Amino acid sequence: MIRLVWRPLAYEDRASIMEYIAQDNPVAALELDEDIEAKTNALIDHPKLYKPGRLKGTRELVIRPNHVVIYRESKTDVAILRVLHAAQQWP
Repeated sequence: MIRLVWRPLAYEDRASIMEYIAQDNPVAALELDEDIEAKTNALIDHPKLYKPGRLKGTRELVIRPNHVVIYRESKTDVAILRVLHAAQQWP
């Protein structure tokens, strides 16, 4: 069974995004966080669904037009590497 693994930097990214959005709109922050949770959990069943990433061996899941999850898949897990705003430099 494939498992979902969040890397520490991805957790930090996610928390920072939620804190920033919640300053103006706590409901929007919660809705975005729920979208991130649902779409990343779906990667367990469909890890190849999203396009190859800009870094070799990664894939990019667009949560909403402005937020992207960078992940890497293996035979045993899907590792969430980063959660970024589309305006952030990546890589």
